[in-house]
Amino acid sequence: MRYISTRGGSEPRDFKEILLEGLAPDGGLYVPEQYPKFTDAELDDLRGKTYQEVAFNILRTFITDIPEEDLRKLIARTYTKEIFGTDAITPLKQLEPGLSLLQLSNGPTLAFKDVPLQLLGNLMEYVLAEKGRELNVLGATSGDTGSAAAYALKGRKGIRLFMLSPYGRMSRFQQLQMYTLNEPNIFNLVVNGTFDDCQTIVKNANADADFKKKYKLGAVNSINWARISSQIVYYFYSYLRMTKNNLERIAYAVPSGNFGNALSAHIAKEMGLNIEIIVCTNENDVLDQFFTTGIYRIRKGSNVKVTSSPSMDIASASNFERFVFDYVGRDSAKVRALWKELDEKREFNIGNSNPGAEFGTTSGSATDGEVLDTIRTAHKKYGVVIDPHTAVAMKVGLEKREKGVPLVVVETAQPAKFADTIREALGFEATVPKSYKHLADLPEHTTRIENDTELVKQFIAEHVN
Repeated sequence: MRYISTRGGSEPRDFKEILLEGLAPDGGLYVPEQYPKFTDAELDDLRGKTYQEVAFNILRTFITDIPEEDLRKLIARTYTKEIFGTDAITPLKQLEPGLSLLQLSNGPTLAFKDVPLQLLGNLMEYVLAEKGRELNVLGATSGDTGSAAAYALKGRKGIRLFMLSPYGRMSRFQQLQMYTLNEPNIFNLVVNGTFDDCQTIVKNANADADFKKKYKLGAVNSINWARISSQIVYYFYSYLRMTKNNLERIAYAVPSGNFGNALSAHIAKEMGLNIEIIVCTNENDVLDQFFTTGIYRIRKGSNVKVTSSPSMDIASASNFERFVFDYVGRDSAKVRALWKELDEKREFNIGNSNPGAEFGTTSGSATDGEVLDTIRTAHKKYGVVIDPHTAVAMKVGLEKREKGVPLVVVETAQPAKFADTIREALGFEATVPKSYKHLADLPEHTTRIENDTELVKQFIAEHVN
């Protein structure tokens, strides 16, 4: 398998090469030259297999330059009951007939991003050791990516992590998870700005080819293809557990900010799963607007609303370009033209008021008030406490589901990470796992920094040499 850029300016490259990079040199995102296709017979062979076996069979189609035996070992080392609390890794919880919760928050930082990032840490360490190289990972987080990346990369040989987070825009639990980690290879930079400001700094630093090469920059955000490919696995695993044959259709309600999780579902469908995708956004409904009008419009940072689901408080979706690449028939020239228009006008019109139809994709949004109502309803009706991002997906999914098609709500995180919202909705504290109760007593390790790419680059330079 070789990888190309959505903008057409990069020669095909192997997985190990793109693993250690963020954006392609032309500013695009890496995608496979083609998606692997699974026949009905191949899917039937995977039905009933363990998470690790499903993961190996999916990932070996994307990772063809790591020996299969080594890949098996990396997967086996990553997806264990000790790390994820259950043999199922991503278990399904049926709430009622036709409605299930895909539980993705059993990892070390209690969020779905542990699933891809734990594997990414092992893959990066393996490839760096093989090449005798070091890597300085620059990332941005709106909540869960930062702590998941830090816990995945802490103590890794040859890796430093520089994680940007927006000042005052994450939940207290998310801050404590990130900022109390005292590891010599982890640097928390708290930016006076929004998440999109942080993300812009990451993109600007990566766009400086000389700086990127000199300081060996890499990425853990969802622009890294390894994250997308490893998230595809739990769509396969859950679909195969819920169905007896491949004629059965399942709908997935996916909370979406930067579009990585929904993109993984889209690719799983392209690879052969009989699924529908419901893209679920909060009041920062950039994606919902696109899927219901065909207009993609970037918000100004000042127009990004602060909501109870901060991981979805985005002005633009960093993975969206990969979907548009598929939408325009994998025509790089069209992608370049659309993003040129986006840079100039902050929006483009795809010319189709229902662009998700041919890909089995619909969308919807939820207000903070609807999120609170959904948390209350889920607790009263199903006896579960869900976090606000998952509540967005449940509200939209139930609203947009097709009659007779089972719905899977994709979980984002454990509710303890959003204590204020849970308290407001239910009047009691969300249960905090014992291993995290001590966080509030630990000192925090952060550097406050202005919203300035050059200052961030200067910090990296000072802490690499």
